[in-house]
Amino acid sequence: MGLNALHMKAPLLLLISLFATSSSSYAQTNANAVSENKAIVLRSETELWSKGNLAAADELYSPDYVCHFIVGPEWKGVEGIRREVASHRTSFPDWNENVDDIIAEGDKVVIRFTSTGTQRGEFQGLAPTGRKVSIQEVAIFRVVNGKIVEQWGMPDVHGLLEQLTAPTSKKE
Repeated sequence: MGLNALHMKAPLLLLISLFATSSSSYAQTNANAVSENKAIVLRSETELWSKGNLAAADELYSPDYVCHFIVGPEWKGVEGIRREVASHRTSFPDWNENVDDIIAEGDKVVIRFTSTGTQRGEFQGLAPTGRKVSIQEVAIFRVVNGKIVEQWGMPDVHGLLEQLTAPTSKKE
């Protein structure tokens, strides 16, 4: 290979080298961000929903947070999530959300989880039943700059209401 041919290929080799280095660096940064996003969502499930630590909402949720549910109203802002968790935990003081699967890519985190609790307070107009319930849920979160900014929730509300309203057996 002549000097001119090598001289012409040098910029191309430099460009390839820079691209490989930057895409490797980007992949590592992206992997770190995805890992951090998963940790934020898992902390929300544990601290906020399962333990009822309402102060965690300030650390985990954006003031611009919006939750879209397949059924029911949207929740908005940090105060909206705090209000909903407090209300839910009044109905089910022992509410627990156990994450069964978690998948993340970019700014999205998807979880499939099992929620359990005992109804000790009124829930959607239903008087306390003392019944223990268990439902499956799926939620998609969007995390930006370390805060949850958006959520799409798909709980098995039908299954929950069915468990709370099913006729009681004579043993109950």
